[in-house]
Amino acid sequence: MTSAQSSNSTTLQTDLLIDEEIIDADNHTSEGSATRLDLSVQLDPSYFGQRIDQVAASIWSDFSREKLKQWMKDGHLLVNGQVVKPKYRCEGDEILTLAVELEAQISSQPENIPLDIIYEDSDIMVVNKPVGMVVHPGAGNPSGTLVNAILYHYPKSAELARAGLVHRIDKDTSGLLVVAKTLEAQFSLTKQLANKSVYRLYDLVVYGNVIAGGKIDEPIKRHPVDRTKMAVGPGGKDAVTHYNVKERFQHFTRIQARLETGRTHQIRVHMAYIGHGLIGDQTYVQRVRVPAGASELLGDTLRGFKRQALHASQLGLVHPRTQEEMKFEAPWPEDLTQLVDVLRTDNKAY
Repeated sequence: MTSAQSSNSTTLQTDLLIDEEIIDADNHTSEGSATRLDLSVQLDPSYFGQRIDQVAASIWSDFSREKLKQWMKDGHLLVNGQVVKPKYRCEGDEILTLAVELEAQISSQPENIPLDIIYEDSDIMVVNKPVGMVVHPGAGNPSGTLVNAILYHYPKSAELARAGLVHRIDKDTSGLLVVAKTLEAQFSLTKQLANKSVYRLYDLVVYGNVIAGGKIDEPIKRHPVDRTKMAVGPGGKDAVTHYNVKERFQHFTRIQARLETGRTHQIRVHMAYIGHGLIGDQTYVQRVRVPAGASELLGDTLRGFKRQALHASQLGLVHPRTQEEMKFEAPWPEDLTQLVDVLRTDNKAY
């Protein structure tokens, strides 16, 4: 069993720390502008013969292997109180201690971008991400992202991998994301996601008449031809989506989907796979399909809806420090509300 003791602070557990004993997790404390991290972990026999740099990287996975190797060389990461080389082979009962002041883990710049914060305390922040905002900087999106906004709102997030992000949603999907504000919170939330205990509910509108709810259990992998897309196929990662019908229209269906896993584009790929692609999805739906006899308003609305009709409306988790079960909700954005209103109006006319 994994256990932990801490005299004056919360317990720290990592998502990869299995059958090891955390004999001291004194969390991090702020001193001036830096955050000091003091951790101690006792290994179990399963690590016998493995390189210490590999073991450290599996335990403290939010730090790069090169960073951990440098901390070994600098004497911040010790084995049984001694400095060892990264190639040291474990016996399987050593005590690893990490004592270091965290510097910036990411190079992105803070930007004064407004955030719709649903909830915030000293450990976590829950944000309602708008349509069009990229979560993390990357090729073609060096700025204007959620990470840039987080760094401005909470500068100490620069000390955390991915600025505290533990999951993401697509640029043109709106809705809820949880952000960790401490390393302990990040480890806890990552573990909850790995254990599939984080509750994530999405509202979406799809083409066609979905008869009843169901479960899609199909692996997802990178598309074999178009590398910007994902696809269902053998050899992919496990992916499970549960869905329920919430409202039926003449040629469309409003659905709520709950994620059991969190693969890239999962809901969009799974719904397209069963023949019910999302309205506005320009990646997995080949073209806008306006039903024969549709009103001018409906046709214009469908052609003008340029993003997937998908909103992360509910998020549930266990608070990393208090262990309180928490649930958050975010209202639909204006464009999704207008789309559903037009579909309802069209349905009444029919």
